Amino acid sequence: MNASTNQARRIAVSVSGLRKTYRDKVVLDGVDLSIGEGEVFALLGPNGAGKTTIVRILSTLIPADAGTATVMGYDLRGQAGAVRGVIGVTGQFSAVDNLLTGEENLLLMGRLLHLPATERRARASELLERFDLVEAARQTPATYSGGMTRRLDIAMTLMGRPRLIFLDEPTTGLDPRSRQIMWQLIRGLVAEGVTILLTTQYLEEADQLADRIAMLDRGRIVAEGTPEELKRRMPGAHIRLRFADVASLDEAARELDHGTRDDENLVLRIPTRVASDRCETCLPASATTLQWRTCPSIRRTSTTCSSP
Repeated sequence: MNASTNQARRIAVSVSGLRKTYRDKVVLDGVDLSIGEGEVFALLGPNGAGKTTIVRILSTLIPADAGTATVMGYDLRGQAGAVRGVIGVTGQFSAVDNLLTGEENLLLMGRLLHLPATERRARASELLERFDLVEAARQTPATYSGGMTRRLDIAMTLMGRPRLIFLDEPTTGLDPRSRQIMWQLIRGLVAEGVTILLTTQYLEEADQLADRIAMLDRGRIVAEGTPEELKRRMPGAHIRLRFADVASLDEAARELDHGTRDDENLVLRIPTRVASDRCETCLPASATTLQWRTCPSIRRTSTTCSSP
């Protein structure tokens, strides 16, 4: 997560009253957003919530029916060309050409961006190395794994050095290892000062990457805040710790005094708020089943951590 979340920064994206309908179906119903430069902002919601529609509007692919928006200081309606010059978009579906090699895909993108030949070759070589695609550079994406194809897709987005990147569900369909690699790449972009608007269906992904999260449902923002703020708003939420022996359960119960014991099953139930405050090194409590890491409040390590 971006360490400079609390620093004052300029606004990268400002949206007010964004609305979009398709005939009688309301897709966006008065969405307001404000994203700071250098921030990772996650739009979290189920399929059909309106996440991709927001990305398509802000990237100038489709117009909004109502509302106003600025992107990197440019008015979305009146300065669409300038907006396109400072953004990059990686959509849900890969934009790579399977008839070209990985290197040729990058060079093609450089030509479309009107980069000089020397610059586009240097940039392509740099991105192939950065995204661990050097050995596959002369192969077509048809031979790539899903993770490799996604990395090439994002590399193509970076050819023009965008200041703001839209990542629309970038890890959907990837295996856990490829997802971790993608997260590392996203963190690397943030470290360079790039602003990222990320859409995802995964609570854990938003928790791991985002400085702030907006939860979108049926075209409306229903909650917004930092991951910790949103987890604290969940009334009655708790996690369940299962231990290997009674001694470990006893020790945890002493440290986490708000927990409820189940001695027969060696389980301790604790409110999410307490877990967040006392066990900061565990994995996010929002996931369904998690492996518990060593907690500073508990010297022993429990076997599993799950929410009901």
